[in-house]
Amino acid sequence: MAAATRAIAVASNTTASCLLFKRPLLLKRSSLCFKNPSGAKRLFSCRAIYNPEALQIKQEGQPETLDYRVFLVDNSSKKVSPWHDIPLHLGDGVFNCIVEIPKESSAKMEVATDEPYTPIKQDTKKGKLRYYPYNINWNYGLLPQTWEDPSFANSEVEGAFGDNDPVDVIEIGESQRKIGQILRVKPLAALAMIDEGELDWKIVAISLDDPRASLVNDVDDVEKHFPGTLTAIRDWFRDYKIPDGKPANKFGLGNKAANKDYALKVITETNEAWAKLVKRSIPAGELSLV
Repeated sequence: MAAATRAIAVASNTTASCLLFKRPLLLKRSSLCFKNPSGAKRLFSCRAIYNPEALQIKQEGQPETLDYRVFLVDNSSKKVSPWHDIPLHLGDGVFNCIVEIPKESSAKMEVATDEPYTPIKQDTKKGKLRYYPYNINWNYGLLPQTWEDPSFANSEVEGAFGDNDPVDVIEIGESQRKIGQILRVKPLAALAMIDEGELDWKIVAISLDDPRASLVNDVDDVEKHFPGTLTAIRDWFRDYKIPDGKPANKFGLGNKAANKDYALKVITETNEAWAKLVKRSIPAGELSLV
């Protein structure tokens, strides 16, 4: 059976948006449309499928310089986009997450969405490297194959438009992770941050290899086993720009964390937006689709 045919055949019996194989499988930005077990029809899109465990982290330049980049590469040293080429959904409510900022650090690292292979770099403002005014207390990263569409006004969150980036993840586990590390996480909650009028979702999740991962499966479990964490996350992201003289960020959905089901809804919608982006159904602008 041809590789692409095999992928589609397997996809018809799974909720996974992209499937893991031992070797990369190129689908040339093809789209898969199938029904999940609940009967809902959802569109997922794959370009290249990689087993994240086979990828390596490659650094170019020196940390805390304008030239510093963190790439993901396969076993032939080919660069792989952490945004486009890593599968999102692994089945059973588990997702891949790529770490951009390790906990207890302050350099504002992010995927360079406008550069080929979208490496991770330190953000800049007026040519200077950006740092948070204090350390972030959780691992911070992105969900691959998601995109917050800047042309879409979300009626549930004050009509705010997407921020043109992948969806952010706040991983609350105890271990400090590495830049570029790929984690298998389960979403627990969602915060609808509004940053200067743009909707910037924060998915609260935990890595499956964390010792307390089995204890938490929804927003109420976070309050029980990580008391105060959701409030601390909201307050941190609300206030981190204030030392720079900017106003506090706002939050929609009643200023509270939404539950797991809502987080999954956000992930599904932003994955579908990403699929339209890479199919070029929506203009990419300066975004790199490589």
